[in-house]
Amino acid sequence: MMRLKGVKVGFALTGSHCCLADVIPQLRILVSEGAEILPIISQTVDTTDTKFGASNTWKEEIKDITGRDAITSMVDIEPIGSQKLLDILLVAPCTGNTLAKLANGITDGPVLFSIKAQLRNQRAVVLGISTNDGLSMNAKNIGLLLNVKNLYMVPFGQDNPTSKPNSLMAKWDLITETLLEAMRGKQYQPLLLGYHP
Repeated sequence: MMRLKGVKVGFALTGSHCCLADVIPQLRILVSEGAEILPIISQTVDTTDTKFGASNTWKEEIKDITGRDAITSMVDIEPIGSQKLLDILLVAPCTGNTLAKLANGITDGPVLFSIKAQLRNQRAVVLGISTNDGLSMNAKNIGLLLNVKNLYMVPFGQDNPTSKPNSLMAKWDLITETLLEAMRGKQYQPLLLGYHP
């Protein structure tokens, strides 16, 4: 049974490059569940080559899975709000930088613009966080965002409490379940997970 058949899902990726290899396969799962994916990427993902992969490689893989080029500009993202293009929006990985900007109302790129547009339309947004300062500087922003109507989070925990005690990462294989619950207006539980690699 395809649980997301006909559901229009925005899948936005931001620059936690170490997570892209784990997050992008979730696109295939959503497609296999029947979702119609609109890919969106931040400027960092669009333009930065790292030891984890070249930007063009990630963009080609996204297009191969979804059949669409990722949206990379403010101009191209604008119809999401005005035309109500999405049933639900997922941001994964969602960096600490994106969390901080979102919590403070800053909209300076296509991913943040898409979140703003989706919330304006009173439709669900799901964040899959990946941040090295989730239990330090960004803890307050996570707290603020947990109180935002129509905003949900993929369950998360400390990914490396020994070497990076402030780091938090979503459990990527819970993305689909979190989306399904968010479309019902509920946060998938439990939200806080024990240590996971």
